[in-house]
Amino acid sequence: MPRRDATQNHAALIIAARIELNLDPDASLEAIAARAGLSRRAVYGHFATRDELVKQVITLGAERITAALDGLHHADPVARLALIASRLWHEVSEVRVMAVFATRGALQHHTASALGPIRRLVQDTIAEGLATGAIVSEIPADLLARLVEDAALSALAQATSHRLPASTANRIVMLHALGTVGLSSTAAARLIDDNPELAWKGSR
Repeated sequence: MPRRDATQNHAALIIAARIELNLDPDASLEAIAARAGLSRRAVYGHFATRDELVKQVITLGAERITAALDGLHHADPVARLALIASRLWHEVSEVRVMAVFATRGALQHHTASALGPIRRLVQDTIAEGLATGAIVSEIPADLLARLVEDAALSALAQATSHRLPASTANRIVMLHALGTVGLSSTAAARLIDDNPELAWKGSR
């Protein structure tokens, strides 16, 4: 059963890496291997370097987030933007390290690339908001989308590093995204409170 064992070990490494990196983005390969019940040497049978392992965690996390956003829609593009931010947090809360690597370090570019489909969804939503007047801004849609992305990822990273309750972090991420496209804190809070689908449905 060597192939089965190798497959199980590979999966165990991914799970261990996600857990350890969520606890500490700088977790060593030794710590990840130990959690997976493997030696450091055994890890190299699956990943040539620590970065390769981390990239795999990021890629799988991005695929999970993209799948969670598939088919997402709301008639109001501003509410849709908040919903995107909420879904993003809901998924990233399970792969917290992505928020950290998206804003710092050597894997920042890889993380941004993996999150490409989400970036396009945000840009399309903002473009629609600008076209309909739901969003009022002199900033072009592509640049405004990048600012929203940067703001959301920054909020995600801060919420992660401060280990805020998920419901609080979820609200902060939405408020930050809505504030970036020009909503006042009062208007953003009202929009969130008036849309039950934006309420946090996860656990602490």
